[in-house]
Amino acid sequence: MTEAHDVERLVEHPALRTLVDRLIPADTSPSGWEAGVGDFLQRILLTELPDRVPLIAAGLAGLDEEARLGYGAAGFAALDADQCDEILARLRTGDPRATWSTPPAEFVQLMISLTTQGFYADPGNGGNRDAVSWRMVGFQPLRPGTTVTPPADQRPDLPGFDEVRSHYDAVVVGVGAGGGVAACLLAEAGYHVLAVERGDWLSTGDLRGDHLRSHRALFGYAQVAGPPAAGNPRVYAVDGEHTIAPTDPRWNNNAMTVGGGTRVYGAQAWRFVPADFVMASTYGVPAGSSMADWPISYDDLEPYYDRAEWELGVAGDPHGLTGAGRRARGYPLPPVAGNLSGARLAAGARSLGWSTGRVPLLINSRPFNGRPACVRCGQCVGFGCPEDAKNGSHNTVVPRALATGRCDLLTGTRVERVVTSDDGRVSGVALVTSLNSEAGVGPDGRGPSGAGTTPVRRRTITADQVILAAGAIETARLLLVSGSAREPHGLGNNHDQVGRHLQGHVYAGALGVFEDVVQDSTGPGPTIATHDFRHGNDGMVGGGMLANDFVPMPLATYAMLTSTGLIPAYGPAAKDGMRESYQRTTLVMGPLQETPSPHSRVTVDPRVRDEFGIPVARLSGGVLDVDRPTARMLQQRAVEWLAASGAVRTAPTGGVGRGPSAGQHQAGTCRMGSDPATSVVDPHGRVWGHANLRIADGSIHVTNGGVNPVLTIFANSYRVTDLLIRG
Repeated sequence: MTEAHDVERLVEHPALRTLVDRLIPADTSPSGWEAGVGDFLQRILLTELPDRVPLIAAGLAGLDEEARLGYGAAGFAALDADQCDEILARLRTGDPRATWSTPPAEFVQLMISLTTQGFYADPGNGGNRDAVSWRMVGFQPLRPGTTVTPPADQRPDLPGFDEVRSHYDAVVVGVGAGGGVAACLLAEAGYHVLAVERGDWLSTGDLRGDHLRSHRALFGYAQVAGPPAAGNPRVYAVDGEHTIAPTDPRWNNNAMTVGGGTRVYGAQAWRFVPADFVMASTYGVPAGSSMADWPISYDDLEPYYDRAEWELGVAGDPHGLTGAGRRARGYPLPPVAGNLSGARLAAGARSLGWSTGRVPLLINSRPFNGRPACVRCGQCVGFGCPEDAKNGSHNTVVPRALATGRCDLLTGTRVERVVTSDDGRVSGVALVTSLNSEAGVGPDGRGPSGAGTTPVRRRTITADQVILAAGAIETARLLLVSGSAREPHGLGNNHDQVGRHLQGHVYAGALGVFEDVVQDSTGPGPTIATHDFRHGNDGMVGGGMLANDFVPMPLATYAMLTSTGLIPAYGPAAKDGMRESYQRTTLVMGPLQETPSPHSRVTVDPRVRDEFGIPVARLSGGVLDVDRPTARMLQQRAVEWLAASGAVRTAPTGGVGRGPSAGQHQAGTCRMGSDPATSVVDPHGRVWGHANLRIADGSIHVTNGGVNPVLTIFANSYRVTDLLIRG
């Protein structure tokens, strides 16, 4: 067990300061150590990375040994800069002169990662003292002269676990985009509703400022809007069986809090276009895929798109979108004002003959529904809105539901299973919550007997209607663990369809560096997009949208510039590269419409259980090869667009990786259809065989479009719930 004095001795090691200051040396701005990296290391190693202390201690000893063998010096700290750099360059290849007790390349890479985290992340993490690195690169969380009025804590008085009723007209599981809409519409229609959310009601302050734990940060730390790392495993069954915690990107966390992903999303509010609903008719069924048409059309969903846009609040311009369907009317709010990169990209698109349009955003471009306009801060996607101008379910439909007095919201509570009566009819849900905050099990979730050991309370709530909206992974898992004698393999799963066709979104694009400033921290960021490549690409299935990205965090920009080879990973050139490139860099990216695969799926692991003893999700399969040319095409178009707009250096980014695609855009595991043999829900969103069990999240998507899917999730929930209310 690592003690505080072990970490203190490590941080006082002379070689550590020398190493940090070779990775980020002093020039016209302070070195890494002078900027507080030592303080960051002491904090992070003591709290979240104690397991890294032995590796770093062994590495520092190895550096001293290398110095003695190579130069006869007293240690690494006694060497000059060139000698230190020579050792580091050689160690990165993994070929030291001395025998190390740990791989030298692993140690060096860890120190590069931690040092840059301490230097470029927010000052609240102990490094980047007085925001020195942000001033160096030109990043500003708020534009000069901007004043922010933080929203009051909106958390209402909520009932406790033992205070909710034993029976409701309807139970809604998950209070994100789909669940928030369902709870609102049902409560306003006179239903008594219990809405159950696994996460807590987080305040805006909870979701602001932390660049290592925001929902877009994937540095191995527990995300604020995620479950605890201990006791919440999943199994990743790609290249073997891997039990992973939520801190692993392969876990595919979507924010777990009231509002779900809408608390921290970038709020791009695209409609699917008519062609997105008839992918099989348009492109056929590629070998090995499960491509299919939706059982509904764009015209069926259009009234609900319109309702979502006007009730929630979308700022946009309906013109300039290739292949867009008819609209009953425009948007309720004008587009968010343009920015520097958008102006440059507009000129580039004109020179290429491409059409472009403004990016619709669920963000107030002017005061709307009693909440203020966006202040255009530099920290939008991945964070809570400082002015409460980003429109999610938490500040639109959920307050409406609670205002009826007919909706009880239960947070910090899991639905263990959907309960059925002896004849197999859905009769309610089984709830479980922790008696205390201690996880009680290790990160593998097994505990001493292979099951959870957390002290819990359990209740069964009966209901006339159950609506699942827990996200594509958890909704599928919940159906699978809720089997009955009539359906032993899970509700709605007699045809082995639950969990299949898992889709997220592969992102592809390019990074461009310009000679002049194109990014001045004016948010949110996305202002211009082209839809010329969503469909009709020769020899390819589907395509995708391309748009300029959100204001990047300095640490994220460092990762992009180094991973693409545009700047080195450390040393004077890396620091100069960040100083010169941060404000001159633009990212053009977009999601491609993935081809669904029956083998990309969610199942239930037979061995691993969570802290409550509940079987966990097992993720397997991967993205089909037919999507690789599409990803490369989007990368090429992004490079062309940036070059035509004046970028002097470009590098493709993103693309198809290994394993299943899920993440924040997860969809497809309980697809909608007209035949129970090939789908999980009917066109009304009802699970086949269960007239009182519906799904209202992205899992019912047949295909997931070439754009962000949240507006379609909102619209489909409006539709599914409206059909229930209308009988």
